[in-house]
Amino acid sequence: MEFVQPIRDRRQIEAMKRVLRGSNLRDWLLFVLGINSGLRVSDLLSLKVADVWESGKVKDRISLRERKTGKMKDFPLSPNAKKAIQEYLASRDIGSEDEPLFMSRKGGALQRQQAWRILNRAARMVGIKERIGTHTLRKTFGYHAYRQGQDIVLLQKLFNHSSPAITLRYIGIQQDEIDDVYLTVNL
Repeated sequence: MEFVQPIRDRRQIEAMKRVLRGSNLRDWLLFVLGINSGLRVSDLLSLKVADVWESGKVKDRISLRERKTGKMKDFPLSPNAKKAIQEYLASRDIGSEDEPLFMSRKGGALQRQQAWRILNRAARMVGIKERIGTHTLRKTFGYHAYRQGQDIVLLQKLFNHSSPAITLRYIGIQQDEIDDVYLTVNL
């Protein structure tokens, strides 16, 4: 498995949103929900319509059992994620709320390899050179949460990591960023 990076530059995130939204609302939602939830791609791709939609409207929260850990995860949807879900589902014919949220063109749930292709194509279109993969969504969420001041211990718990150091390495906090702390404090 390749080691992938988070998308650190917000302009690149916005550019990816524009590219994906312009080509396919499903792919746009995959990206938006992924970077706003921190879910593993296996959990994203296993979501059903019923997990996000009830009585004709977007739910406020997602509750699911993580495939990898078997643990329950319950979290609120951000305004951007809710808007993307609303727009996507309004454009789609829903036969049943038990259908996959991310339906493939052939029927059934979108597969991990196809999600990887979608994300990589969009990343290259916006000039991202770093290795990008499905795990990039989760890492991007963690990276930006940390940069916005979220406690690393909370992120460690969210990601089920054993130490803050593992979480920092996972979300791509690099030595130059650590060095910046020393240079900017300068008391």
